[in-house]
Amino acid sequence: MTRAVVMGLGSFGGGLGVTRHLVRRGHDVTVTDLRMAEGLSESLRGLAGLELRTVLGRHDRADFLRADLVVANPAVRPDHPLLSAARESGARVTSEMELFLEEVRARVVCVTGTQGKSSTCHILARLVEGCGRRVHLGGNIGGSLFDTLEQIGPEDVVVLELSSYQLEALPDPERVAAVEGVCVTNVLADHLERHGSVAAYAAAKRRILDLLADDGVAVLPHRDDATRGWRPARGRVLTRAAQDRDADLHVAGGAFRLHGERLAPVSALRVPGGFQVENALSALGLARLLGAEPEELATALPSIGGLAHRMESLGTCAGRHVVDNGVSTTPDSTVSGLLSLSAGVHLIVGGKKKNLPWDELVALCAQRCARVVCFGEAGPELVRLLEPAGVEAVLVGTVEEALREALRGAPHGAEILFSPACASFDAYPNFRARAEAFRAALRAERGPAA
Repeated sequence: MTRAVVMGLGSFGGGLGVTRHLVRRGHDVTVTDLRMAEGLSESLRGLAGLELRTVLGRHDRADFLRADLVVANPAVRPDHPLLSAARESGARVTSEMELFLEEVRARVVCVTGTQGKSSTCHILARLVEGCGRRVHLGGNIGGSLFDTLEQIGPEDVVVLELSSYQLEALPDPERVAAVEGVCVTNVLADHLERHGSVAAYAAAKRRILDLLADDGVAVLPHRDDATRGWRPARGRVLTRAAQDRDADLHVAGGAFRLHGERLAPVSALRVPGGFQVENALSALGLARLLGAEPEELATALPSIGGLAHRMESLGTCAGRHVVDNGVSTTPDSTVSGLLSLSAGVHLIVGGKKKNLPWDELVALCAQRCARVVCFGEAGPELVRLLEPAGVEAVLVGTVEEALREALRGAPHGAEILFSPACASFDAYPNFRARAEAFRAALRAERGPAA
C-alpha cells in the first residue's frame, strides 16, 4: 500500500479533493497541517468518515521520511526542507494539479496571468457551456475537480486556472497529459515575496507553455515586453491584442476577430470593466479553437456576467454608486479598475502593502481620483505616497471605517471604488473575506429598510 502524505489541508479545503481521491485509490493517507483542528474545522468536516490519519499543529519529519508520495499544497515552497528530505528518501513529491493532469481524460485548456486569469477562465467556461458542450471549471479559481474525475468524459472540456505557485510546483510536465490550449493573459509584478524577483515569477508563469500538446495552441500577448520571445516547445502561438490588428486575435469593426473572422460583437460583452475586452478576446479565441462556431459564440456571450468582486456594481448607497473591485491585491489591478471609470472617483485602498511599484497608481490617482481613503496596515505609508502627488488622502483604520469615510466625503452621484491594491493578510485570510467584509459594511450603512 502506498504511503501518501498530504502537506497542507488548508482552512478553505484546498487539499480536500486530492485527499479524498487518494483514500478512494486505497492509499495509506496522512494529512498534516501547521494549524490546529479549530482552525481547520470546515475542512476536517469534509474528511469525516474517511480512513486516514491527521497530524495537526505541526509537521513530523518521520512522516515525510517514510512516505512514498507527498502531495504539497501550492502555498508550500518546492524547496521546503521537509519536501527535500522526502525526495532524498525516495518519495515522489508532487501536487494536486500534476496528479489531476496525469489522470484526466478530456480536452484541457489552462490559463495563467497576473490579472484576468479568473475572468478569462469564467468567460471561456460559460462560452463552451453556452455552445452545448460539457465543461468543468477548476484550479486556482476554486474547487477541486478530483471529486468529479470519474464523470469527466473524453469529449468534455476542462478549463483550469493556474497560479504561479501551481505552475512552479509542476516538477515534471512530461508526466502529464498534454493540453490543447494554454493562455497567458499578462505578466506583471506580483508575489515577489515567494519568487524573489519579477524574472523568477515570470519563469514560473512561462512553465504553462511546457504543458502544450504537439498540435496545441498558446494564446499570448502581442508585442508585450514581459512575454516577448516566449514560444512553446510544441504547438503554435496565437497573439492577442484588442487594439492591434496585426495580432491574430484583435478587435476591429466593433467585433472580436480571429484572423479577421468575426467571432462576436463587442457590444455583446456584459462583463463590467473595460479591461475585460482582452479577457473576452482570449476566451472567444480559445472557444473557437475548441470547435465553437462564431454564431454560437455571438449567441452565448451576452448571457455571461462577471465574477464577484471584479468591478461589480453594488448599486447605490445614500446616492453614491459603489463598485466592488475587491479582487485587487496589486497596484496594477487598481490602475485597470480606475481606467474603467470616469474621473472623479472616490477610491478606497489599503491592507498589507506588497513590495511592488506604486508610481503609476499614484500618478493616476492624481488625475482621476477626487479623494482616496487609505486603511489597514499600509494606510499611513499610502497616505505618504499620495499626498506629495497632490492627492487628497485620508487615513482610517478598517474597511468599515473606510466605507463610512468615503460616503461622508463623496457628493451625491459620485462613484466609490473599493479596490484595495494591497494584500489582505493584515486582517483577512484572503481577498474574498475582505471584500465580503466591505459588502457587510455596505449593508449596514444602507440599514434594515434596504
